[in-house]
Amino acid sequence: MVGQRFLEAFAERGGHAPAWRITVLAEEPRPAYDRVHLTSWFSGTTADELSMWEGEFGEKHGIDLRLGDPAEAIDRAARTVTARSGEVFPYDALVLATGSYPFVPPVPGHDAAGCFVYRTIEDLEAIRAAADSARVGAVVGGGLLGLEAAGALRAMGLDTHVVEFAPRLMALQVDEGGGAVLRDKIQELGVTVHTGAGTQTVETGAEGAVTGMVLSNGATVDTDLVVFSAGVRPRDQLARDCALPVGERGGIVVDPGCRTADPAIWAIGECALASDGRVYGLVAPGYQMAEAVAKQLTEEEGEFTGADLSTKLKLLGVDVASFGDAHGTTADSLEVLYANSREGVYKKLVIGADGALLGGVLVGDTDSYDLLRPLALSGAPLTAPPEQLVLPASIGAAPGPIALPDEAVVCSCHNVTKGAILSAVADGGCADVPAVKKCTRAGTGCGSCVKLLGTLVAEELTSQGVELSRGLCAHFTHTRAELYEIVRVKGLTTFAQLIDEHGQPESGGEGCEVCKPVVGSVLASLSPALGVSGHILDGEQSALQDTNDHFLANLQRNGSYSVVPRIPGGEVTPAGLITIGEIARDFGLYTKITGGQRIDMFGASVDQLPVIWRRLVDAGFESGHAYGKSLRTVKSCVGQTWCRYGVQDSVALAIELELRYRGLRAPHKLKSAVSGCARECAEAQSKDFGVIATSAGWNLYVGGNGGMTPRHADLLLTDADYDTLLRTIDRFLMFYVRTADRLERTAPWIERMEGGLDHLRAVVVDDSLGICAELDELMSRHITSYEDEWRATLDDPDRLARFVSFVNAPGTPDPTIRFVPEREQIRPADTFVAGATLEVRSLV
Repeated sequence: MVGQRFLEAFAERGGHAPAWRITVLAEEPRPAYDRVHLTSWFSGTTADELSMWEGEFGEKHGIDLRLGDPAEAIDRAARTVTARSGEVFPYDALVLATGSYPFVPPVPGHDAAGCFVYRTIEDLEAIRAAADSARVGAVVGGGLLGLEAAGALRAMGLDTHVVEFAPRLMALQVDEGGGAVLRDKIQELGVTVHTGAGTQTVETGAEGAVTGMVLSNGATVDTDLVVFSAGVRPRDQLARDCALPVGERGGIVVDPGCRTADPAIWAIGECALASDGRVYGLVAPGYQMAEAVAKQLTEEEGEFTGADLSTKLKLLGVDVASFGDAHGTTADSLEVLYANSREGVYKKLVIGADGALLGGVLVGDTDSYDLLRPLALSGAPLTAPPEQLVLPASIGAAPGPIALPDEAVVCSCHNVTKGAILSAVADGGCADVPAVKKCTRAGTGCGSCVKLLGTLVAEELTSQGVELSRGLCAHFTHTRAELYEIVRVKGLTTFAQLIDEHGQPESGGEGCEVCKPVVGSVLASLSPALGVSGHILDGEQSALQDTNDHFLANLQRNGSYSVVPRIPGGEVTPAGLITIGEIARDFGLYTKITGGQRIDMFGASVDQLPVIWRRLVDAGFESGHAYGKSLRTVKSCVGQTWCRYGVQDSVALAIELELRYRGLRAPHKLKSAVSGCARECAEAQSKDFGVIATSAGWNLYVGGNGGMTPRHADLLLTDADYDTLLRTIDRFLMFYVRTADRLERTAPWIERMEGGLDHLRAVVVDDSLGICAELDELMSRHITSYEDEWRATLDDPDRLARFVSFVNAPGTPDPTIRFVPEREQIRPADTFVAGATLEVRSLV
């Protein structure tokens, strides 16, 4: 990540071709990716979504990226670097961003089969593969990454243990009180915590695989999978080998400009020992180092003089944050505490002798972090009693973010101050958060400041007399939820009616890329209740859809499309598998098993889609709606039918749920899962709605999300019978469809809802708003009126007419869609642009 940020900062300042020839020697088989959110890979975030390397970044800036070919030796005298491949690269400037490596305690058995580290995507792939046959997992290390690893193991259905040598979890970030609350909350989630104990031995069985652990306190842990997350060490071997000075405990020694003892070599990130004697292990300091070096190489002044080590994250569903002098090491400092063991909340502020906020620890409730961290970093006097800053809102209200001084750093990843943000709005013409992000880079790092960023932008616009619109876009002053109610109550059936009666006259009646898909989704979800055809390719509906819905398929990076037939609950017959295999073979498609237990076929051209779907429909398959904002899949384990641990038939329920809610148009995609026992093999607690079997019925979880901001689902029902379960899910989904904002997943919807889960339960279980009968009726109409979109399309010549690559030359293949072979299948061919390059200087 730090190396990538250097490349970006260097390119932004003009450090690219033709003035420079830049070579990147990378050890991993993929470009830079987001390690901060690495754990989200387990909940469905793909490697491509984690990638920080945009498609044409290298070509645009003349960067030669060598994957899987790391630097092996530096010749300082000759100014060359030799890669593993044997190729030698000359340099005028050499930047070392080699990061760190996981520390594995040298205990007996540490290298046994079943022992892993937690650092790369390949590490995670290996852990997931091993977890499929494991029963118990143990994590050595109770720091940030260790608890993330524990959360991943638990989500995969393993009984999970955390072993931490320090007397508390997250010892560097939280104090004794915060650590106690954190431990209690994590153990409540079913994770066994061992603190004050180190790993003495990893025991193995006859075949050399892990069978258990012996701890330094004499305790034993029966486990068949061990993840080491006991800290990292700087990767400084290249510097050692070429006689560059390194610290006593590791790290390449650098000056305030991140320059090593060799004036042509710099070191940044976790491999560098900064001039203050620290090795920084967070992304924000690394970014600041990267920018300092980029400035120097483009003839500007740049120094790194230390950085903010604040952290805010959610571990196993528990909110944790620390900032500033969290442990109160400043002389004469005082502490202000608020603790509520019943609610699992702990807050501590460290106050200086002059009354300024120095730092703090937050566990269980981190809502005030966005305000407190920049207040602490600014050093400005508090404008309110510190007690008000830790008390719940119902007892004492804290001052809003407008009380921050202009010099307060809001985004520590990119060192962006409040003043810079306000200036971007007031002077730079930025009218929303995306514009401010683009202008200042604030909020584009770890993302923890985005909420505060939105508040500052809104308050600055308000101070300028700008009336903030809650409307969907320039065409409507209404929110999505309000438009839904207008369409439902007034019985409107077309976009034209809606924009004529409720749109903004001055905006024109055409609509835009924001409102047209939203209204199309609303009309599609309400069409059964309005008694009209809901097919998205009919009439005006067709013009409202985006590309994916327009062709009933997912557009891919090279202009081809993917085909995803529905496989309810992951259950498919041998004949069905054979059909899919024959289609993929006959059309030369790339096939992949998805995380939702379906088979994805990639590489189809537009004109091939009807032919492929005719064969699938004739074989009994239907649309999997992978292209729509609707229900995707209901994943399941094998359940009671086959598994010796299962207590209910999870497959049958998953199939019923998927068929019940298929095609339901929603504000965003919906994912679900059903697990047949508490081992949770289907990962139901990371879904929009998930069901886990109990011996007495079913537990219903809602509001779980993977992706960039993972969220653990909330328990809505316990031991529910079959009828209650279905009725509650019906109401939950229809209430979501009715009230959520555009492109809002269920997790942020519940978090935004006043009263949160308690209010949701009151509405859909207790009928506190008196709307459950309406919600039941809406769902009933959807279920009874469902029609497979692809089957209906194949029976209609007018709909089929759209599936051509070129309207004026039907049947002509698109020459821009090209593939190359890879692992006995195909992948999109990369595009290479030929051209001359003036080689003046080189940067390795």
